[in-house]
Amino acid sequence: MSATATSTDRNLPLLQKARELIAKGDLKNAAITLNDANRTMPGDARVFMLGGLMAEKAGNTKAAFESMRKAVSLAPEWGPGLLELALLLARNNQFDEAIATAEKVHKLEPRNPMVLAGTIDIAHRAGHLDMAVRLLRHGLSLHPNDPQLTILLATDLASMGQNTEALSLWDELATANPHAPDVLLGRLKTNLAMSRLQQAAQDGEALLAIDPQNLVYVFHAALANGQTPSQQPAEVAQQLFDGIASSYDMHMVRALGYRLPQQVADKLLALRPDKNFNVLDLGCGTGLLGVCIGRLAGALVGVDVSREMIAQAARHNVYDKFHTVNIHDALDATPESLYEVIAALDVFIYAGDVTKAIPDAHRILVPGGTFVASFEVAPEDGPSMALLPTGRYAHTRSSVTQVCQAAGFASIDIENTVIRLENGAPVNGFVVWATKGATKLAKAARTPKAPKAAAVKASA
Repeated sequence: MSATATSTDRNLPLLQKARELIAKGDLKNAAITLNDANRTMPGDARVFMLGGLMAEKAGNTKAAFESMRKAVSLAPEWGPGLLELALLLARNNQFDEAIATAEKVHKLEPRNPMVLAGTIDIAHRAGHLDMAVRLLRHGLSLHPNDPQLTILLATDLASMGQNTEALSLWDELATANPHAPDVLLGRLKTNLAMSRLQQAAQDGEALLAIDPQNLVYVFHAALANGQTPSQQPAEVAQQLFDGIASSYDMHMVRALGYRLPQQVADKLLALRPDKNFNVLDLGCGTGLLGVCIGRLAGALVGVDVSREMIAQAARHNVYDKFHTVNIHDALDATPESLYEVIAALDVFIYAGDVTKAIPDAHRILVPGGTFVASFEVAPEDGPSMALLPTGRYAHTRSSVTQVCQAAGFASIDIENTVIRLENGAPVNGFVVWATKGATKLAKAARTPKAPKAAAVKASA
């Protein structure tokens, strides 16, 4: 039976009612309505598609997939059913099948705006920018000068390092709407990446004229004026990571070759094979370090400014607690001598200044505890901390070593490494392993105590 509604579609009123009930969260009455629809027209793929959405909203992912796949089996060439299955796959990080299903939907209904929006969303969730750019170009061929499609295309091109074309698109958008903040900020960032500071500064001034108290605008305007703020505002990281949380693991590990969490976890477990230690994971993100370490006899506590990243980390079920707060506030509010390990992987490339964070880490560690952090490397003949065109901070090895020494760490090891790939090229960095001096008491075996909650926490 076709899944397409007709003028004699007896199920359409019931299906519309069920969709409204699902949207309201009234799942009991939605189930009753869908049962009525199934009795009215047995084998209607739309009933099973909506049943999948209802099951997902109820938290029953297994039932959601079963119902969605049933809908597709009943109507294998029906675009809406395939699209909802693809979206469900993407929301559950099953990106390979999500991409394949999305491509099939796009071929079936290349001019359907709902299909276009859904497949673009899937491409972004999967971190598949080549696919997203191809779909966006197709969308603009159907809807020339569509501002939202153009913004997405310019953003994706800039992310891929194709700044010249991205800048051309931002200029077109700014000509049409010269006071649009998202356009001005996008063009500012692209000009910064191209080292066009004068042009970036003009957009910075325009943004501050719109909202002088906006910390994101203040930060980027400072960059455009050649300044190096000591750290990014939390709002910058929140916007960035909330937007990429669902695709972060796939993009970082598979696309960018990010291996630091596994490398650090392997070394920590070799140092402490009994797993009887407490870990503070600063900038925990989606919990990659926690996944690599696994469940501990002690406590594993994650800190991140992005609620969406923490939501992804919580799904792994290895963390004991989360704090949604920037790392500087978290460190400042944490009692002393609480953790055996403090990790900060790919954190100071956004958090910037280490002059207070590293001494705080030393204070919080128990005697004999380990501080491990990664950095992008800055030239030794330049400033101790530099802000790169990527918007990330780089540090010199010598300056980080000096801060660790001044904080009182007893031993400091520097390991050179490739942090990740970027546009196919390696990003060079280093990992610091610093150990707090041990005492006789600390050398004796002890059972870690569960860490106390930081006073500034906002638990997720």
